[in-house]
Amino acid sequence: MCLLFDSKKMPVNKEQLEEIEALRSEISETARVTAPELEAVLYKPIEVLDHGFIRVIDYMGDDSSIVQSARVSYGKGTKKISNDKGLIKYLMRHRHSTPFEMCEIKFHIKLPIFIARQWIRHRTANVNEYSARYSILDKEFYIPSAENLAAQSAINNQGRGDALSDDEASNVIQILKKDAEQTYSNYETLLNESSEGNIIDESKSGIARELARMNLTLNTYTQWYWKIDLNNLLHFLALRADDHAQYEIRVYADAMLDIVKKWVPLTYEAFEDYRIGGTELSAKEVNLMRKLLKGEKVSFKEEGLSKREWSELQRKFEIS
Repeated sequence: MCLLFDSKKMPVNKEQLEEIEALRSEISETARVTAPELEAVLYKPIEVLDHGFIRVIDYMGDDSSIVQSARVSYGKGTKKISNDKGLIKYLMRHRHSTPFEMCEIKFHIKLPIFIARQWIRHRTANVNEYSARYSILDKEFYIPSAENLAAQSAINNQGRGDALSDDEASNVIQILKKDAEQTYSNYETLLNESSEGNIIDESKSGIARELARMNLTLNTYTQWYWKIDLNNLLHFLALRADDHAQYEIRVYADAMLDIVKKWVPLTYEAFEDYRIGGTELSAKEVNLMRKLLKGEKVSFKEEGLSKREWSELQRKFEIS
């Protein structure tokens, strides 16, 4: 679940909060297109996980920019929203992606390091991460809630299986907290400096920050600016907002989906229809489905499908 920023929880520090308030107080006139619903949440942190957030820093374009690019026209698309909606649906349906690249958005994201390393595999964005060579990382760690702790899946090497018992979950949480606290304490000792910038022992010298950081646990939080065009953002969301994605990255993707809905509502509707709610079929699967619709008996083996492919097709269309 993602909520708009509650200042009592302080997912952002004091300096960042002051910057946000200053930016929100500025009123700027512009001749470019804007998205009113997105403007309403511009700069505001949306809380994710226990200490994370996402906030929109800047954006370019809206639904009309996609239409304008597709038609290579002047001005704001067409006069009829229905025409713009139909064109955007056509572009999405037929995977004509270039017009969606005309829109861009820049996020400020705070996330656990292990999610950042998974996230960075999407190499279609511009990224600038908080430097632990230059600054000291905050004493903040992601600790999963008990309901999000599960055993290793027996059928999926990169997924979760059955939920842990209450006692098992409590033990895991205590281990995660203990390890994070201990390694961060060692981090401060190596630096000879606390997260508040105070020297711990005047008689000692700390090691370089670029070296001290290497013992930190992967649930330590980092931050970055992440700028991406709409087409590549939608590809990211199609993968990371999917039910099969890891929970911790999926909640960030869900927050981004809500932002996309505020930014480009016509595109969001088409994306939800054709990508999130839609499905793809192989040539063999199409041939098999045609036979089923004609009332013919089919054998997945004879149609050249593997057992796993057939099982997935059965789930997609509730075939018994």
